[in-house]
Amino acid sequence: MIKKEKEKEKQEASLAQLQLAEQNIQNLLLQKQMFQFELIELNNALEELKKSKEGDVFKIIGSLMFKSNNADLKKDLEKKRDIMNLRIKAIEKQEEDFKNRLLQTREELLRGMKGSKNIKK
Repeated sequence: MIKKEKEKEKQEASLAQLQLAEQNIQNLLLQKQMFQFELIELNNALEELKKSKEGDVFKIIGSLMFKSNNADLKKDLEKKRDIMNLRIKAIEKQEEDFKNRLLQTREELLRGMKGSKNIKK
């Protein structure tokens, strides 16, 4: 009887871990999507900057517009793009880790459920 209760507690803990891993994956996917959108915006800004002639351009920070040098703004946007790419890669790595953990937990849970069915017989 005690063995069944411990097995049930273990299954419940595995199920909780499974749900937490699924939530973490969903959160990572949302973050990744936001960063990808921001990356698209940065790439579009860089394309527009290439089309403009050398010299001064304007950038908006908050509700203010500032005059800036084309080359300086290009460097700034490229730096932000590189950072965004790094963030996306880091999230993809975390996503892969969570998916592996999710699969492992799911397998353990299924094995535990099969084992408890065999005990009941």
